[in-house]
Amino acid sequence: MQVADHIAARVAAGELRLGARLPGERDLAEEYGVAIGTARRAVQELRDRGLLITLPAKGTFVTEQQPKGRV
Repeated sequence: MQVADHIAARVAAGELRLGARLPGERDLAEEYGVAIGTARRAVQELRDRGLLITLPAKGTFVTEQQPKGRV
C-alpha cells in the first residue's frame, strides 16, 4: 500500500503526468527496494483505483491526475 500511495502522490504532485509510462514491475521493485510481488500488487491497486491502465505489450500508463476515491 505504501508503494501505491507513493506513486499516487507522485501523480498528484505532477511528477508523473497524464499518459506517462511507468517503469516495469521489476524496475519499480528495484527502485522501491521491494519484492516484485509487492510492486505488482501496488500496480494492481492503482489500476483498481482507476489511476493506471496497463496495455498488453505496451506498458502501464497514468490515466488520471487524481486517484479516484481519495482525498
